[in-house]
Amino acid sequence: MNDTGKTVSPDEKRPSGRFFRVLLRTLHIICFSVFFGGIWFGVPQAELMPWLRWSVLTGVGLMFLELRKGLDWFLQLAGGLTLVKLALLFLVPVFPDYNRFLLLLAVSISSIGSHMPARLRHFNYIKRQGTLITK
Repeated sequence: MNDTGKTVSPDEKRPSGRFFRVLLRTLHIICFSVFFGGIWFGVPQAELMPWLRWSVLTGVGLMFLELRKGLDWFLQLAGGLTLVKLALLFLVPVFPDYNRFLLLLAVSISSIGSHMPARLRHFNYIKRQGTLITK
């Protein structure tokens, strides 16, 4: 626990762990932003492939960091939203006419998920553990 009474993961205890996590998330946001912008403005697909690859690679890295804490992450709202986002991204090549809408929806889910309170992000929707309502 830290001095505020919150449980701190082993990664967060080391300054390098927090730095790496923030760096990876920042790279992920930059790469996906360029990819999404390229799709939105009709940039040729070949030019976007490196950005897509780096988006996938950094996204996998972020998931790996979460899963190191335990597989319960998939059962938490944050993990569930990530799975929904991945499903939407897999639909992009299947429904190319809707790629802007699908990508916009994925970005919206990411933004909402990352900015919701911790009590919601870590809510386990299978076990119904955690709290959705504050008293």
